[in-house]
Amino acid sequence: MEKIYPRKLKERILKFIDRREIIGIRGARQTGKTTLLKIIYDNIRGSKIFINLDLPRYRRALEENPLDFVKRFKESRELFLFLDEVQRIENCGEILKIIYDEYPDVKIFISGSSSLELKTNILPFLVGRLFIFELYTFDFEEFLTAKDKSLARIFRAKNESIRRFLDTGEDIEEPSFSEEFLDYWKEYVIYGGYPEVVKTDDFDMKKMILRNIFELYLEKDITAFFRITDYKKFEDLVRFLAFKISNMISVSSIASDLKIGYKEVEKYLEILEHTYVIKLLRPFYKNLVTEIKKAPKIYFLDLGLRNTVIDNFIPFDNRVDKGELSENHVFRELIINFDGWKIHYWRTTGKAEVDFILERDGEIIPLEVKLSGERLGKSFYSFIKTYKPSKAVIISLNKFYKRSIEGTKIFWIPIFYI
Repeated sequence: MEKIYPRKLKERILKFIDRREIIGIRGARQTGKTTLLKIIYDNIRGSKIFINLDLPRYRRALEENPLDFVKRFKESRELFLFLDEVQRIENCGEILKIIYDEYPDVKIFISGSSSLELKTNILPFLVGRLFIFELYTFDFEEFLTAKDKSLARIFRAKNESIRRFLDTGEDIEEPSFSEEFLDYWKEYVIYGGYPEVVKTDDFDMKKMILRNIFELYLEKDITAFFRITDYKKFEDLVRFLAFKISNMISVSSIASDLKIGYKEVEKYLEILEHTYVIKLLRPFYKNLVTEIKKAPKIYFLDLGLRNTVIDNFIPFDNRVDKGELSENHVFRELIINFDGWKIHYWRTTGKAEVDFILERDGEIIPLEVKLSGERLGKSFYSFIKTYKPSKAVIISLNKFYKRSIEGTKIFWIPIFYI
C-alpha cells in the first residue's frame, strides 16, 4: 500500500467543511491535489462522490446537463461532490454556479492546475461562493515529516519561535541537531518537494521523476493547455529564468536577449506564474526618487524543478549558485508559511539592497540571506538607519547569535529554521 504523507493544508480546509461555500484547491500538477482531495473525502461521513474530470465521459455528462449529473449521484438529502481537475470542463464557472444555486444541500470541492484558468473562467461566476486554497510541493517541514518525524517536531518548535520573534520580539530558540538538519536541507534544495521525489531515497530515481514532471508539465500540459505554438521560445525563456533565480529581471532585456516579442514575454511570464512554476517578487519602496519600484525578482516555486531545467544536480557544497538557491528557498518558505506578512525586496537606485522586507500593520522587518554569516554590509545598515525597524533577521548556513544595532534587535539564525 502506498504511503500517504500528511499535508498541512488539510487541517486548514477541514475547518471549512460545514460552511456552504465551494472549497477549491489549486496548484501545479503532481503536487498532491488529488491525494489531498481523497484524504478529505475519506474524512467525510455521509453521501459523497469523487469524480475524476480527466475522464472524458464524466466531462461530457457534466457539460451536457449539470443538474442531471448531480441528480444521478444524489441518493440522500446531502451530498459531498468532489470534482478533480475542474479546469477540464467547458464553461466550468457557469456550471458550478448552477449546481451551487440549485442544490443548496450539495457541498462542492474542486481542484485545478491553473490559477489563470480559475481566475478567468471560474472566479467571475463564483464571487462569494468559493474559498480557494493553494497547494504547493512539500515545504521543508513537510519534507522533514516524511523523512524524520522526530526531527520535524524539533523544526516546528524552532520555526514557531521565529514567528514569535516577528510578532512580539521574543528571543528565538537556540539550534540543535544542526548537522542532521543541514544534511536534509541540502538534499531538499537540490531535489525539491514534489511528493513522488520526496518518497524515494534513490537520487537517480529522483532525477528521473523530476525530468518526467518537467516534460509532462511544461512540454505537454502547459504548452498544450495555453496553445503555445513556439515551444522552443517558451523553453528558452524557462531556462533563462532558471539561471536568473533570486535576481531582478527586465521584460525588455529578456525580449532582446532571447529575440522574443515584449508582449510574448509578458504572456509567458504570466502563464508560468499562474501554473506555479515561478513567482515574481515586487520591490518595497517609500521614496519614489531613490528606491526601485518596478523591476521584480524571479524565484522558482520548486527548486527540484528549477535544477531539472538547467540539468544541474551537483551537491549543494560543490555548487556555484549556493547563494541563489538559499535565497530562493527562504522566499518560498516565507510566501507559503508566513501568512499575513506582505513580502518584498528593497533596492535603491544606488544599488543598496536587502533580500526581503516583511511588512504588516505598519511594521517592517528586514531579512537578509548571508550563508557565511559575515559582517553586515552597508546596504543593511542603510536600511536600518533609514527605516529604524525594531527587529531584523540574518539567515546564515548555521550561525546563531543576536545583537543590537542602532536600536534594532537582530538575530542570526540557521537557514534550516525557515
